[in-house]
Amino acid sequence: MAGNETTPAGTLREYYDQFSWALEYGSDKRVKGWFLMSSPVPTTVACIAYVLFMKWIGPRLMRDREPLQLKNLMVAYNIFQILFNVFILSLGIDSWLFEYSLTCQPVDYSLRPRAVRMVHAAWWFYFSKFVDWFDTLFFILRKKFDQVSLLHIVHHGIMPFSCWFGVKFTPGGHSTFFGLLNTQVHIIMYLYYTLAALGPKYRKYLWWKQHLTTIQMATVFVHAVQLLFVECDYPKVFVYVLMSHAIMFTFLFLDFYKKSYMHQDKRKAQRVSNGVPVPIKSSSEENSRGKKDGKNEKGANGITNGIHHNDEGLRKRATVKTVSQDISQVVNTESGKEESEATSLRAKVPSLAKQILSFNPGICFPVIHDASDH
Repeated sequence: MAGNETTPAGTLREYYDQFSWALEYGSDKRVKGWFLMSSPVPTTVACIAYVLFMKWIGPRLMRDREPLQLKNLMVAYNIFQILFNVFILSLGIDSWLFEYSLTCQPVDYSLRPRAVRMVHAAWWFYFSKFVDWFDTLFFILRKKFDQVSLLHIVHHGIMPFSCWFGVKFTPGGHSTFFGLLNTQVHIIMYLYYTLAALGPKYRKYLWWKQHLTTIQMATVFVHAVQLLFVECDYPKVFVYVLMSHAIMFTFLFLDFYKKSYMHQDKRKAQRVSNGVPVPIKSSSEENSRGKKDGKNEKGANGITNGIHHNDEGLRKRATVKTVSQDISQVVNTESGKEESEATSLRAKVPSLAKQILSFNPGICFPVIHDASDH
């Protein structure tokens, strides 16, 4: 009995032996010797390094540095991605258009030219997942850390690992439907990124951004649910893998969609209900509001004080005019009048002048400085 007991170490050893046998004898012979296809270890290590660098190491390195300006590089990269994904799509689209079944398509392990092209399409799709990591790198270098979300990290971090097993064991058949559909979405996505990187003047052409996320969500559903309703000669383990990915990415995309668009629409509606942009109110409305609630005390006082100053200025102008007329009358007094009257009038002039100077003329008139002041 003791010799038949299974230890944890023995169980792990058994799993390892089964996996090694599957890699050697259960995998597709057509990809034997291809780059990165001999073992999942390099891909696994690369995925772990990606998560660590993009989530923690990269932001720390850029924390005290200025964001890099990468507009031209990003435009070139996005154009490359468009052409690269068009190339991948061209390798396998003819099979789905003219040969494959949309409901059930087993893997064709033959050496027919169309089957071999699909294997190449699967490998290039796997390799493109590493190229997609530059998306995250550009976010880090430009210090757009808020763009490096959970969805972004999970999606880019797990895709190469998952695709490796697809290329190793099932490089064709039903699973390639999702790959090629995802490639089409990437063509649209990088076209959007290209236009966005060209500057604000092109943003009016990006009204379809919200619909891009909808396409991605629909892509996950379309490729995953088919095999639940039909009998198909396709490895069941990969059906469950596809379903688990579909569920995970569906919830992540729904969360992203809600945060990006539903909350955005809610904020816009709230701004409209709150009266933003704020309509321009009249002075009387502001003054009344300030007296009522005291919240615009400064503005209300300013209006009130301005009215008082204007009234005061008008009164002072009238007074100055009256005094000036009196002076004119004094100056134009007939010379034939008695000397006593002239002396009396001359005595009035200083007091009248003093009355004029007692007002502040700067309230109503600009002060003209002498050239010597400058």
